[in-house]
Amino acid sequence: MKVGTIWHNGLIYTLEQENETVQAVLTEKGKIIDAGSPEYLRNVHQARITREIDLKGTTMIPGLVDSHMHLVGHGERIMRLDISQMKSREEVLEAVAQKCEATPKGEWIVAEGWNENEWTNPELILRDELDGISTEHPLILKRICRHAMVVNTRALLESEISTDIKEPSGGVIGRYKNGKLNGLFKENPAMEFITSKLPGITQAYVEAALRTAIKDCYRLGLTGGHTEDLNYYNGFQSTYDAFVSVIEREGLTFRANLLVHHEVMDDMRKGGYKYGAGTAFAVFDGMKVFADGSLGGNTALLSKPYADNPGTQGVATFTQEELYALVKKARSHEMPVAVHAIGDLAFEYVLNAIEKLPPRKGLRDRLIHAQIMRKDLLDRARLLPVIFDIQPGFVPSDFPWVEEKVGKTYMEFSYAWRTYLEMGIPCAGGSDAPIELANPLLGIHAAVTRMKPSDPERTIYGEEQRLSMYEAVSLYTKGSAFAIGCENRRGQIRKGFDADFTILETDIFSKSTDALLDNKAVMTVINDQVVFQGEETSILIKKL
Repeated sequence: MKVGTIWHNGLIYTLEQENETVQAVLTEKGKIIDAGSPEYLRNVHQARITREIDLKGTTMIPGLVDSHMHLVGHGERIMRLDISQMKSREEVLEAVAQKCEATPKGEWIVAEGWNENEWTNPELILRDELDGISTEHPLILKRICRHAMVVNTRALLESEISTDIKEPSGGVIGRYKNGKLNGLFKENPAMEFITSKLPGITQAYVEAALRTAIKDCYRLGLTGGHTEDLNYYNGFQSTYDAFVSVIEREGLTFRANLLVHHEVMDDMRKGGYKYGAGTAFAVFDGMKVFADGSLGGNTALLSKPYADNPGTQGVATFTQEELYALVKKARSHEMPVAVHAIGDLAFEYVLNAIEKLPPRKGLRDRLIHAQIMRKDLLDRARLLPVIFDIQPGFVPSDFPWVEEKVGKTYMEFSYAWRTYLEMGIPCAGGSDAPIELANPLLGIHAAVTRMKPSDPERTIYGEEQRLSMYEAVSLYTKGSAFAIGCENRRGQIRKGFDADFTILETDIFSKSTDALLDNKAVMTVINDQVVFQGEETSILIKKL
């Protein structure tokens, strides 16, 4: 039966080698069958070609994949009040007040993404100010890193939290000088006192968030994402069922690799699942562990005190012995680990555990973020079967304030993407959406320029660590494929590989780097199926 598609008349970058292009590609039943000139493909494969796609001068690359995101959370961000781009505390307070006016009394209001480092006045918004806006709505304002939140008195009452609450291990509960709770909660063990009381986290809600997120990913040219959601929305099975319902039953095709939070590992096993199992498009990945918190909240674990707060070195989510036990648990199920480690001391703890308990041959552990680093840690990491799961967008978000927060002596090997690659440490690129925007072109721009997109001064933060366009795009294609052991079937336009493509309006390799900010996906293709086509694109699809 003839089901082949020929793609031609555009710039088609294979990414096998830098600047390598082909004139045309033939796909069939989700796979790349052949590549070459249109004439060659028609002569050799004429009997199987039933569809022709004229790219009309657009640029095709392997499908872009976000190696670290929270897909449900990304959908929630779109559905909720987004305060991530606001530049002052006054603007945030006004937006929350307007939301309260438009929301029935008694309903919870969740605002996503405050970032005091981008405000003209970085003083935090706390409980009393939120009470000044509303005592009739439970209010939650989540920090952009999602490692901190602030709530009002009504939210504390609804969560049955009193002044004498005890601070949990690995969490921080803020107080005013008089001992009264100030509404600030840091890290999951503390934040769960609030989030566990949130109403409305139904199956329908999670499915709506997934639908919203996947459609937005299509628009951004993303063909897949490595996502961590299974511990936050009514438990493991309910959340996994939502993925299956939306991706498989509803047909919103998206390649979702599901990191499994260590707290739901037993639920996964009870359900009869294991690493690498799942469905065609929703696959169980490594065991997710948090080794520390965030830089913005001063909870990333450093080996030295914070320069801007010498009284703390951050928060160790687990002791070294507890980390050993968690990694051992993953190994007992023949799973790799995917560990959130931002601070250098947290990273050291993780390396100790991996060196003591390496994965079985063929598996790779994932070290997520890898921001504040030391040379000795890199020398150790390069010898291990690990991949650094980096977020280039953290450079424009975190600089210049991060230098003042941790001290400049830390910076030589921190956020050092080029150094990591030159040392032979494989890297994958992601956004950490909803913490950052999910647009992969913004991440690529950050990796290539190391500048804030709207900075009139065009300040470069670590010029020697800038990547080439090829290296940056490879993070989101070959790198993301390598992170999940799929480097022999994804990440390149190559015979036998999956037919996943991102088709961009203009050529990202020949234009100026700033042109990335105006470029956009005009078509997204997953498993040989067009899942998104921009309204203004001139691409022609012709059945033969």
